Amino acid sequence: MALSISIYFLLIFLSHFPSSHAEPFIGVNYGQVADNLPPPSETVKLLQSTSIQKVRLYGADPAIIKALAGTGVGIVIGAANGDVPSLASDPNAATQWINSNVLPFYPASKIMLITVGNEILMSNDPNLVNQLLPAMQNVQKALEAVSLGGKIKVSTVNSMTVLGSSDPPSSGSFAAGYQTGLKGILQFLSDTGSPFAINPYPFFAYQSDPRPETLAFCLFEPNAGRVDSKTGIKYTNMFDAQVDAVHSALKSMGFEKVEIVVAETGWASRGDANEVGASVDNAKAYNGNLIAHLRSMVGTPLMPGKPVDTYIFALYDENLKPGPSSERAFGLFKTDLSMVYDVGLAKSSSSSQTPSGKVTSSGWCVPKKGATNEELQASLDWACGHGIDCGAIQPGGACFEPNNVVSHAAYAMNMYFQKSPKQPTDCDFSKTATVTSQNPSYNNCVYPGGGGGGGGGGGGSKAVMNKYVSSDKVEKKNGATEPKVSSSLSFLLIFLSLIFHVYM
Repeated sequence: MALSISIYFLLIFLSHFPSSHAEPFIGVNYGQVADNLPPPSETVKLLQSTSIQKVRLYGADPAIIKALAGTGVGIVIGAANGDVPSLASDPNAATQWINSNVLPFYPASKIMLITVGNEILMSNDPNLVNQLLPAMQNVQKALEAVSLGGKIKVSTVNSMTVLGSSDPPSSGSFAAGYQTGLKGILQFLSDTGSPFAINPYPFFAYQSDPRPETLAFCLFEPNAGRVDSKTGIKYTNMFDAQVDAVHSALKSMGFEKVEIVVAETGWASRGDANEVGASVDNAKAYNGNLIAHLRSMVGTPLMPGKPVDTYIFALYDENLKPGPSSERAFGLFKTDLSMVYDVGLAKSSSSSQTPSGKVTSSGWCVPKKGATNEELQASLDWACGHGIDCGAIQPGGACFEPNNVVSHAAYAMNMYFQKSPKQPTDCDFSKTATVTSQNPSYNNCVYPGGGGGGGGGGGGSKAVMNKYVSSDKVEKKNGATEPKVSSSLSFLLIFLSLIFHVYM
């Protein structure tokens, strides 16, 4: 019995190690304002062919929730704005809502979060705004009554207009008119461990400031960056700036520890003549670079080291949505299940296999000495968003360790260079990279390249030790290298030895 208990805790411990294919921070919005959508069963097959791990529904369609049963895909369901008055005034209505929309499906369908209302604070309806918190509280109580409190979180979704100040990010604060209503909601989120859900859209930020440098900043492409005058932090993309502004606003209200979830973000692939920036190329660049940025695990400047859970808008174009043409053109996939454009979500695009490319150039493209982490992060995001398979630098990949910006950027820069015509300008990255004859490959991490250089290549020559990972290696007496054992793995080995020493 004691050994079984120990193994049980061991399995819990192991469950915290990331899978090489799991990307739990990437989700997608599954809207249904359309009359031409494929059946849920076909959509589930599509999702399973991708690395998408979460789906957000705007309602609680039972056919979709049931179709997702057993897939392991996390599900966000929503109570509509029209449900809020009854949920607020009658606890029995909240109980019935849970009985109808959660209990028949959970836990086979992995419901994680219930969003009560969508952008209600911006509705200009004071009665509805006042009913929002009581509705959330009643839904929470209904969950607790069936022992699901804490297992399924409760929140609401907000537009970026809830902020009164967002530039620079460190000065982020909520608009005065929303602060009273938000205080109770934020206290609820803090007490229940639920996230603050927000909808940042660099697409709209660019439309309000359509300069070329703003477009590059919004698309995660190489740019001069923008310095926060209060902190001195240089931001190289709008997404991080917007999310950090929300973080600062939460901090200003005393709720710095409340987690942020990006409930919606995306870019339109087409639009009306007056909708600047709406194009397939820009949509592919934004979503592809966003995904690469999340996969890099760098986080944001004010919240480093952890990607923000992000739901991309949207899975499909929705042909019945009102408004300008762009509203019907945010889909990653067409309703015939083909891609509108490829952003690297197919499982084959996020595998951890090390590429074995032929030796086609006379060197390797690597970061220049003195390049900053901010500059290299921008280059990393850009390269991974332009057709490069960056699976090897994702968790579990052969080149993931060491997990730092310089090492990951070196790999991505070189992969881009090897796929390009190999002109000097292909290894520039806003003057942060250079070509070297020194092979940066190490252990099982192979950097394609070489050819005419003197540092060895893919044809069997011995690689030199990669200077970008030297701090994560220890020398052996024969000159070879071996990776250090991480502290987590060391703990695991010690834990295993104790189990077998005591019980075997």
